[in-house]
Amino acid sequence: MSDFKLVCPCLFGLEGPLADELRKMGAVDVKPQNGRVIFDGSAEMLARANLCSRYGERVQVLLGNFPARSFDELFDGVKALPWERWIGRKDAFPVKGSCLSSKLASVPDCQSIVKKAVVERLKSHYQLSWFEESASLHQIHFLIMKDNASIMIDTTGPGLHKRGYRANSTEAPIRETLAAAMAYFLHLRHDANFIDPFCGSGTILIEAALLALNIAPGIKRNFTAEKWNISKSSVWEHERERAQSLEMRDAAFSAKGFDVDSAAVELTRANAAKAGVSDRINAGQRSIADFSQDGDYGCVICNPPYGERMLDMRSAEEIYSTMGRVFVPRHGWSYGVISPDETFEKCFGRRSTRRRKLYNGMIRCQYYMYFKEKPADSFSSIAGKNIAE
Repeated sequence: MSDFKLVCPCLFGLEGPLADELRKMGAVDVKPQNGRVIFDGSAEMLARANLCSRYGERVQVLLGNFPARSFDELFDGVKALPWERWIGRKDAFPVKGSCLSSKLASVPDCQSIVKKAVVERLKSHYQLSWFEESASLHQIHFLIMKDNASIMIDTTGPGLHKRGYRANSTEAPIRETLAAAMAYFLHLRHDANFIDPFCGSGTILIEAALLALNIAPGIKRNFTAEKWNISKSSVWEHERERAQSLEMRDAAFSAKGFDVDSAAVELTRANAAKAGVSDRINAGQRSIADFSQDGDYGCVICNPPYGERMLDMRSAEEIYSTMGRVFVPRHGWSYGVISPDETFEKCFGRRSTRRRKLYNGMIRCQYYMYFKEKPADSFSSIAGKNIAE
């Protein structure tokens, strides 16, 4: 199959890491946009992105873009696309999508128009009047934004954040793609001494281990496109072998996770075993007040409890204050803390070295990153001077 356009949606704020990893995979003409990255790739790249992307939510084939200011324009634009190249006479092709800031605002009406246009195109090609849709799934997605329609076919199935290791989780878990990006932003080393003092179900620990050991996050799951008639199994087999050949199992990475909840500790251990990294992760029951810096260097990343989850702002603020006391600025040590609480730095007691606006699902958060700081960098001396990236 010749090269084609692909699009990889992502959480807002992760466009940079996603574009960077796609380029490193060999994708060309990589173009980050708000909430997604568009790139060119072959069938090999389609499989590679599904297997190896840490920061993307799914991989879609972008069939076309065109103006859609009326139902007629939407119908004609969809019908003109080469659906027969992808969809067989027995394949299923349901439609879903969204409309933003456009004259066409009714999603159900647009779904009906898109479906009708695809059917009419396939009727003409296959000389059929009815489609049983009993074979492989080809989920059609549309996005109509500012009167311009993007039409895609999903190749992934369940989102890429569903790695397969987290069947169960604690309350308010962090998304796997976001956890991986937090490690990326803090420049996680392959030989890191890594710690999560609020490990919950172990997501941050596991994603850090997968990144440090260069283990493809999708290596243990399957994807919708693997069942397509036009998708060769040999391509997927080759890409899985390629991904496994790039693993760094001899890296010196080690991680510790702590939580006050014994059930969370057991869950972390179970999920780490499912992910195949239990030999790199030790989990135990411990309070944040007992945190200690062991070794000459370390990387700490965490998602501490916050007011909305705890239903007690005072308790959350006390935790932030304790973190500020035990996370001592020290050469060789770095800290990353994600929180939706705008008062975090004030409670923590120090301004972050750097911060980024990120989203955990629909929750807007700040990712506060701390490196070795000057003594003068107290919160009171620099209040109001944060730079959000």
